[in-house]
Amino acid sequence: MPETYLPIRIRSRACSFASVLTLLAISLALAGCSGGDFGRTRQDFLNDDMHRWIGGEATASVGLHASQFQLTDGERQLRDLAYPLIEPPHSRPAWKSVFGDYAALPSPWRQKAVFDRTAYGRMLIDEPHRSHASRYSQLIDDVRDDITRFEPFFASAIRVLDLDRKRNASLAHVSQLSPRERADAVARMEENTLIVQWVQQCLERRISSYRWALERLVIQAPDNMAADADRLIGELAAQTANPPVAAQPVIGRALSTRG
Repeated sequence: MPETYLPIRIRSRACSFASVLTLLAISLALAGCSGGDFGRTRQDFLNDDMHRWIGGEATASVGLHASQFQLTDGERQLRDLAYPLIEPPHSRPAWKSVFGDYAALPSPWRQKAVFDRTAYGRMLIDEPHRSHASRYSQLIDDVRDDITRFEPFFASAIRVLDLDRKRNASLAHVSQLSPRERADAVARMEENTLIVQWVQQCLERRISSYRWALERLVIQAPDNMAADADRLIGELAAQTANPPVAAQPVIGRALSTRG
């Protein structure tokens, strides 16, 4: 009898070990697909038009229809570069899962989209940190990131809006232009303009949030790092006050930077 059962036990253990190896291999494969750097979704999950919704949200929020034209390379880049500037700063803490960390955002023209300049500072101060210096470092990094993003976005905006001016001038010379084609062309130009306005407004709001956060850090945990943070915020404010391109308001929708 012992000789009868021994092969069975060995076979069972072998199967269990093989199952464990199989599960381990699957887990590693899934981990390789789902993420690269910790807390950052890999490009495999993204698609070329993942930020197309920005134009649709901007136009819908002011009662306009989005264009049905496909995005040009420049328009796609404009939306890709806009998203990090309209996304609330410090909205993706390191512990957040790579799944579900991307969300569509309401435009600043939405009545329900209420701007709270204290939200960033309260999150920065309330989240656990090893020391007050790390809070200053986080603030400095966030402001520096915005400064780094500023030039690429507005360089893209200059190119897109310049081509839109040429597109607008060409409408009068296109043969057999259908009402639908004209409407889509105009809608796309309005989309692009509103996206630039959206980013301009968000930058103004971010600066306001950064200043509030710095003021609270200074009274709660004074540090010489405050001078570096203040200098960077001033640099971002100067750039924002004098953008290289100014988008004209669409149907009278002027910017409103108060919050």
